[in-house]
Parts: sequence; structure tokens; C-alpha cells
Amino acid sequence: MAQIVEKKVDKETEKSNTPQGPLKPQIEDPGDVDYASILEAYDTSLKAFAEGEVVTGQVIKITGDNVIVDVGFKSEGMISLHEFRDENREVTIQPGDTVDVLLESIELDGSIVLSREKAERMKIWGSIEKAYEDQTVLKGRVIERIKGGLAVDIGVRAFLPGSQVDMHPVRNLDSFRGEEISVRVIKVNKRRGNIVLSRKAVLEETYYKQKEETLKGLEEGDIVKGVVKNITDYGAFVDLGGIDGLLHITDMSWGRVNHPSDLFQIGDEAEVKILKFDRLEEKVSLGYKQLSEDPWLTAEHRYARGAKVEARVVSVTDYGAFVELEEGVEGLIHVSEMSWNKRLKHPSKLVEIGSDLEAVVLDVDAENRRISLGIKQTEPNPWDQVEETYAINSILRGVVRNLTDFGAFVEVEEGVEGLVHVSDLSWTKKIKHPSEVLQKGEEVEAVVLNVDAENQRLSLGIKQLEPDLWEDFFSQHQVGDVVKGKIIRLTSFGAFVEIHEGIEGLCHVSELSTKRIENPEEEFETEQEMDFKIIKLNLLERKIGLSIRALTEVGEREDEWTYTPEVGTTSIGEIAGAQLGELKKKAELAKGGSEDDES
Repeated sequence: MAQIVEKKVDKETEKSNTPQGPLKPQIEDPGDVDYASILEAYDTSLKAFAEGEVVTGQVIKITGDNVIVDVGFKSEGMISLHEFRDENREVTIQPGDTVDVLLESIELDGSIVLSREKAERMKIWGSIEKAYEDQTVLKGRVIERIKGGLAVDIGVRAFLPGSQVDMHPVRNLDSFRGEEISVRVIKVNKRRGNIVLSRKAVLEETYYKQKEETLKGLEEGDIVKGVVKNITDYGAFVDLGGIDGLLHITDMSWGRVNHPSDLFQIGDEAEVKILKFDRLEEKVSLGYKQLSEDPWLTAEHRYARGAKVEARVVSVTDYGAFVELEEGVEGLIHVSEMSWNKRLKHPSKLVEIGSDLEAVVLDVDAENRRISLGIKQTEPNPWDQVEETYAINSILRGVVRNLTDFGAFVEVEEGVEGLVHVSDLSWTKKIKHPSEVLQKGEEVEAVVLNVDAENQRLSLGIKQLEPDLWEDFFSQHQVGDVVKGKIIRLTSFGAFVEIHEGIEGLCHVSELSTKRIENPEEEFETEQEMDFKIIKLNLLERKIGLSIRALTEVGEREDEWTYTPEVGTTSIGEIAGAQLGELKKKAELAKGGSEDDES
């Protein structure tokens, strides 16, 4: 608002600053005053000023907190100094400056009310209405986030709805605070002071223009520049200029990429290669790793078998560890190639992700992009000295590390284990599982039966520590001998008889008596002791045939299928050889038909 300031009239030289000329002509003689001309000039002056119009005035002077402005009216207007201060509270005018002000009203007493702020606002509204009609783009600064969108200063406060901020939904509108943006007026109501803006409309127009130009120049195989627009778990979308291309995670690097954000961030400028382009669907597939040579093409030359390499562990699985030899080249260290002397339940017991290690190249398959590595090969193999250290028939000590259905594994030194087969645990006992005689962690003695260093196998035996009872028995008995025995089991086909500690024989049902026996359990009892006659001996199968009936018959019957010569100092080898020779002889007789069948 402004207040009236009456002009002081210089009686000699009163003149007006308006284009209409002097408001009051110089009076030389009071008798010559033309009052009609004076009134006409006054009316003309009033008609030249209309309320609500913006007029140009000149700053006369600044007094205290007011600015006196002459707009060419009969009186000057006074405007508050704060209307001439900038954002930093600095005064922006000085006497003699020309300013545009709004003539708000002309009072009855001839005073005028002026406003610079309203004049500026009216000019801005004019430009805004014109921008709305012409659909021109305006610049504005985001003031703050408000309900439903943003408040934007375009000279006056305007509203930018959240849906019109971008082409895509924006989650964080606060990030636009203080930013200068380009907008278009999509709605204006001067009476209500309502202005609605759209940034989306400006972006879409720019986007479609860029897209049209970009589509004309895109070709498969081209190398182009773009800006990373969005990142997902499976890749990154790159704006090539109005059209987005997908850079899949598998095409980002020849090496391992856990997440696209490991290599790219939104806003990054990236040079990419167009791998595939569908002009009709407007789909573009991009590649980044294709800008460099595939390292597997020369991997066989750089990683020779037997070479030592440095690697970093990038992944650990149940069956091994994957290591990176260089960007794009990974190899597998199988759990079996990690240690000579440790039985690893899981590779993580020896290696961890991110650790560096030295390994030996075992095999390279560049075609299938596979390299097999080993870390135990970086150390001496303890099996190389096994044949010299453990001679056959020597006795050693070890610890039972594992029990299986077929035997027990005994660790004889760090990294070297031998197998005691279940059949080599006892001469006489029929052992179904090693746990019947051994326990895990138990220290035992064993005899070296065989050494196969190439296949890392060591055969051990425990029963060999003691004499073979069967061998002793066979060396002291022959067919026809009578022995005392105890029935230990009765079955439908005969009786099993213990004739010596750990030595059993079978008395078939047909040999239990001279009469026919249907059920041996009705005729005999377990723990019953009696004499039996040996009628069969088979050292190879460790079988002894017994008979009660033969004791009552006159004469001795020879074994029908096994012959054992007289024993005394005869060795087990001789007995076995004799039995094998007898079998061969019978086979030849059966083939030639020259002799009677003895069976």
C-alpha cells in the first residue's frame, strides 16, 4: 500500500513529469487565470490513470522504511521498503530508478494507493496465462513437498501433483526440494489463484523426440553410450536416448556378478554394445562384457596343466570351492583335491570366501569353460613313500577312524589310511559288522597285506596277527579221524558241531544215524557231546563234514569229492594243492570218459 504525498508547487516553474505536459500553466497574472483550461487538464490527468493498471513510476527518494514513487499523477505514492528487498533482505532500488507499480485505487481526496508486489504478480500472471495458451515451458524451483505433490515457485506459488512429477512413479518427492525443473502449465485460475503444473508433460515430449531420433540410428553391433536408469536383481535398464535397453546381469562381466549394483549405479554413464534390436517391438538387449575379449579364448595357453596359480575363493559348496583366477575365469577345487591327510566333512573347514590361496592346475576344458584345480598338490603326497615305509607282512599300529559294513579304515599316519576288510578281522568268527570287534578311535595293530600307492590303497589284516586255527586243525587231522564234538545248533538239514575252539563242522541229517531221521531236533539236543567221524575236509572253503553213521559202518568211506593225503608235516599249501589237483583229475576223467565217475 502507498500513502499520498502532496506535491509542492513551485510558483514560477511548476511542471508535470507526465507526457501530457504541465498540469498547471505558469500564472503570470492572476487576472489572466483560465479556470476552464485548468479543470480540463485535471480531468485529462485523471482519465490517464485507471485503477488496477500497472504504470511506470520513478523512485524519488527513500525515507526510513518507505519509498516515494512519482507516477506522473498530481500526487506521489508511498510504498513500503520491504517490497523492494530481495531474498537476502538487501534493498534493490535507489533514487532515480524506474519501477512498475500497480495503481490499486485513487481516493476521493486525490491520493493514490500503489503496490510493487501486486504489479509484479500481475505481470507474472500475464506471462503464466500466455504460457498456458501457448503451451510453452517454464522454469521453476521446488519450494517444498506438500500434500499430494510439490509446491513450485514460477514467480508465484504453483502446485505440481505427484502424478505429474515424472514419467514413472516417484517414491521420494523430498529429493526434488530446491531443484530447478522445467514445467508446463496445465491448469490456471487467476480468480482463485490456482496454477497446476506438469513436469511429466515436458519429459514425455523430450523423451519421444529423443526416441524417434535414437530408433533411426540403432543397429545391432553398435557401441553406444547411455545412462543407467534403473537397477533390478536381474540387470540394469540403460537409457540410450528416449529408449531403454536391458543390460542383463549375465552380460555385465565375464566374471561373477552377485548383483548388478556391484558394477553400476543409477545415473552412471555407460558404454554398451547392442546385442539384439527389435525395431518393431522397440526392445534392445545390451552387453557390457562384450566390449572386451572373452578370457576363456586363451585360457588353455595361460593355465597349463601342472602350473601353480594364485586364486581367490568366491564360492563354497558341499562338493568343493570355486575360485577366481582372473576376471571371467573361475575354476573348481573339488573337496577330494583339498588335502592328502584330512577327511573334510565340508570344504568350509579348510577355505572361506574371500581368502587367497595357491593351487595347481589339474585340467583345462576351455570349450566348456571349466578348470579343475587342487591345493593338496602344492604339498608332498604322503603316499609316495608308503611302499618303502610299509612292507608287506610288516606289523604297524593305527587308529580306527571309520567303520563301514565291509570293514574298518585305520589311519596309520597323517594322510594315510588302510582298510581292514571284515573277512580279515577273525579266523574263526563270522563277523557281520566290524563294530562287533572294533570301536571308532581305538588303537589297533594290523598286518600289511597289500600296498597300492598309485590308487592310494593299503590293505590290512588283524586276524593275521594270530595263527590260523583252521590251518592248525587241517594240519593235524585227516579224513577218517574220529573227533569229539558238541552240538551247538540243530537245523532241518543237520547239526552244526564244535569240534575245536572256533572250528565247526556239519553233520548232515543223512549222517546222523543209520536210520532215516525226519527232524534232527527230536533226536538230538544242543550242548550234547558225542564222537564224530571226519568224512570231508575242504581247506579252501573251510568246511568239515562229520558223520555218526560212519562210526557204526564197517570200513571207512573215502571223501567223495575231496581228497586229503596223509598229514604229518604236510603244509597247508600242499594240502590245498592236492585238493586242486584232485579236482582237475576228476574233470579230465569226466571229459575223457575213460574212467568211472567217482562222484
